Amino acid sequence: MPKCDHCGAHVSERFARVFADEYGEIHACVSCSANAGIAEAAKERARGT
Repeated sequence: MPKCDHCGAHVSERFARVFADEYGEIHACVSCSANAGIAEAAKERARGT
């Protein structure tokens, strides 16, 4: 089961598919980051910045 690389909390496979970076690392989960921050990070990664 995937886990958050920041806090170690387990996350769902679906969460990992959506929010992991190109290396499969999950830098923040809902337990250790605000949802708005996660969404913003995903948008930036999608833009390639």
